[in-house]
Amino acid sequence: MVSLHLKQVRVWEALDGIEKQSGYRLYYDTLELDTTRIDIDVDGLSAFKALDRVLTGSEAVYSVDRQRHIFIGKGEAINTGLPTGYFDKKVPEKTAAVDDTLRDYLEDVGKEPVSTIENKLFVIGDKTAAPVPGPVHLAGYARDAKTGEPVVGASIYVENPRIGVASDQYGYYSITLPRGRHLLNIQSIGMRDTRRLIMVYGDGKLNIDLRTQVLTLKKVIVSAEKASNVKRTEMGVQKIDIKTIKQVPVVFGEADVLRVVMTMPGVKTVGEASTGLNVRGGSADQNLVLFNDATIYNTAHFFGMFSAFNPEVVKDVELYKSSIPARFGGRLSSVLDINSREGNKKELQGSAGIGLLTSRLNIEGPLVKDKTSFILGGRTTYANWLLADLPSQYKNSKASFYDVNLNISHEINKKNSLYFTGYLSQDHFNLNNDTTYGYGNRNLSLKWKHIYNNKLYMLITGGYDRYQYSISSRQNPVNAYQLAFDINQLYLRTHFNWYISASNTLEFGANTLRYKLHPGSYEPVGAKSLVIPDVLQNEQAQESAAYVSDKFTITNDLSIEAGVRYSVFNALGPGQVNIYAPGLPVTTDNRAGDAPV
Repeated sequence: MVSLHLKQVRVWEALDGIEKQSGYRLYYDTLELDTTRIDIDVDGLSAFKALDRVLTGSEAVYSVDRQRHIFIGKGEAINTGLPTGYFDKKVPEKTAAVDDTLRDYLEDVGKEPVSTIENKLFVIGDKTAAPVPGPVHLAGYARDAKTGEPVVGASIYVENPRIGVASDQYGYYSITLPRGRHLLNIQSIGMRDTRRLIMVYGDGKLNIDLRTQVLTLKKVIVSAEKASNVKRTEMGVQKIDIKTIKQVPVVFGEADVLRVVMTMPGVKTVGEASTGLNVRGGSADQNLVLFNDATIYNTAHFFGMFSAFNPEVVKDVELYKSSIPARFGGRLSSVLDINSREGNKKELQGSAGIGLLTSRLNIEGPLVKDKTSFILGGRTTYANWLLADLPSQYKNSKASFYDVNLNISHEINKKNSLYFTGYLSQDHFNLNNDTTYGYGNRNLSLKWKHIYNNKLYMLITGGYDRYQYSISSRQNPVNAYQLAFDINQLYLRTHFNWYISASNTLEFGANTLRYKLHPGSYEPVGAKSLVIPDVLQNEQAQESAAYVSDKFTITNDLSIEAGVRYSVFNALGPGQVNIYAPGLPVTTDNRAGDAPV
């Protein structure tokens, strides 16, 4: 029995109450239900009488099957039973005992099925509301239909008038359209092209599921439509997804993100067996490398043979070589922005691999189906067997590394989402002596995305980054020492995207970054060590910035983007500055003294 006492609720909210109390499972599309608010006051009724009350005055009908499933929709009720003679192998003659539905089904066997979702009309907004002049704003997410992960860079556009946008790194899009009927085209590389028939009365949301397209080499299809119909004003920007990265031939059988980046125009390696980058003449330390907005200071493993990014976790890579957006700062040469996957939101799955030098394990799946997902990946090496085969002067060398990634995404509701990223990496090696080198990255970040409306959304990101480096020797207890330094930073960033109109998009935000450095320490290791400690003074600083950029489309062939970023750097706390004799090289011998600041 069902009892409901609700006021001013949507139809689907009342249906949810019926489902929870009756034991029946209800299936419906909220876009087909009346959007007006209703009052419902029933007590001790059956599920079907309660349904009749809720659906009174609407065009919705329902049907029920033997498994206690109730199907609600417009038009004709769904036939939940099989037609007479369904399991016959031949097409029978039309008689009174044979359903026309069965005959049509048997005659259509082997024909290409029709994608009904592409022929369905989606109603956006409230058609009963008084019309308001001006365009409307349609927003939503483009996701992979199989895994539920966002599809980045999907083109969503209409032909007439020619209006198009691309989904961002979260699969989110916002497009401004005139009221009326439109054919919405959706295209993405590696996905099947699809479309949606929409009738737009007002602002609304439309989520789009895309299916993977498997291309074969048996035929070539030439299409008049481009894969991306959105023109970009950024120059020197190259984006590549993990599917393409895995198609590039690699050494040791493992896809390498940075090796593929080095094949891009304007990028070259700093040397053999290294993953350092020189971009358009800049040095390696002038590149800003971000992994889910966390700063990575050392991007290499194992003498530079492997990059620090697990290919099973990476989703895509974007390299800005010039025309760097205003939201980035702190480096002169380039920005390498690496984004990770969110994990499968539909089912639990995993993968593992064993190579010549490394092994990896990846697990992903839903914590709460379609709302919360995780992806956990790790790699480690067992390369000492290879080093043992080196020439005698390197025979006793050792090297090891590992890295661990954890990403969790959670959809609180339709307007709020949380994203957590954790990254840990560590390297240790020595070259046929007792001196051991080690370095590692530690990164944590938490991101909150809030959608105010179809035109404006906000991102707030907070996190902690740490990079540490050390050299140590412990073989001789009398001379045992450790030389180390580390960089720590806490940051808070805010970013806003405002789709003012179909031709004007504004981005603005602010961020602050607290640095805490331990420039160097030389300390004894063990009670027998006679090494005299020498620890440099700690340093702190605060770097803050505010920025705004605007992209304005004048015509289909002319767009303008302008931005400005204002940065402030402040040294914090007491310190000392060395003073050197004027006109002489800056060396220890020429130091004239120091002064406090």
